[in-house]
Amino acid sequence: MENNKGLIFNIQRYSIHDGPGIRTTVFMKGCPLRCIWCQNPEGQAPKSEILLNLEKCTGCGRCVLECPKNAIEIYKGKSHTNRQICDGCGRCAEVCPNEARNLAGRLMTAEEVFGEIIKDRIFYERSGGGVTLSGGDPLAQPDFAISILKLCKEAYIHTALDTCGYAEWKTFEEVLKFVDLLLYDFKNIDPIKHKKNTGVLNDLIINNAKKVCHKLSIPMWARIPIIPGYNDSQREIEDIAKFISVELGSCVQRVNLLPYHRLGEIKFERLEANYSLSTEPPDEGKLNEFKKIFESFRLPVYIGG
Repeated sequence: MENNKGLIFNIQRYSIHDGPGIRTTVFMKGCPLRCIWCQNPEGQAPKSEILLNLEKCTGCGRCVLECPKNAIEIYKGKSHTNRQICDGCGRCAEVCPNEARNLAGRLMTAEEVFGEIIKDRIFYERSGGGVTLSGGDPLAQPDFAISILKLCKEAYIHTALDTCGYAEWKTFEEVLKFVDLLLYDFKNIDPIKHKKNTGVLNDLIINNAKKVCHKLSIPMWARIPIIPGYNDSQREIEDIAKFISVELGSCVQRVNLLPYHRLGEIKFERLEANYSLSTEPPDEGKLNEFKKIFESFRLPVYIGG
């Protein structure tokens, strides 16, 4: 894939939760983690994929006839996809009369993405906003991310990078040359728990966070998903707060506690995949307790955002 082209699965305008002001969030395909609570599972694989809404499917069979891989069959009046065969070409989505099939992952040039970003420049200027690259994880497509960020910087548009931080430092550092604000995810401090919940150890993530703060001094917003039963013990929250306060210091401008929600569940269904997580969103009282823990470490903390 050319450096100037990459896979995008959504461009969300008028976003207010991915950095300061009104922003455009660009969701890029590919992620090195497999968080069991992932809210954007369609962003994990570095390839185009079909999202299937069975409620809209009438079993008309047009997708079956159109599929060049013979990856679709009608079963009990609904279409189903053999994901081992499907290559995400999107032809089934093009012929579906009910929009039951949609393509997640479109190949775009950096100029095409920037063309969408620049449309809302007036809102960025008035609100102190800008563009945020998210995903998936933009570090999965570092050259493409740099191409987009360069165009934004040349246009004096504020840039933010939303990442799990799991990348070789050399790659990460190159991308950060064009980043004004880093939105950095911390899921677990304990490495064993982190691997169990995300599929990878967190040593690279932890070390990269320290380098960002002590070598580059890029402003950081720490974002912590609160997942009941997985990282919401008092000890776990205290450990995360202590790490951010002691090891990262003043480069962390704020902490955002992101309560778990079930919106990712339907996306797993539309990928025709199993959703293994069994938990409920945290209650408000517990979130406020966690907020007080972070405040005890003199960290500015917000619930949500």
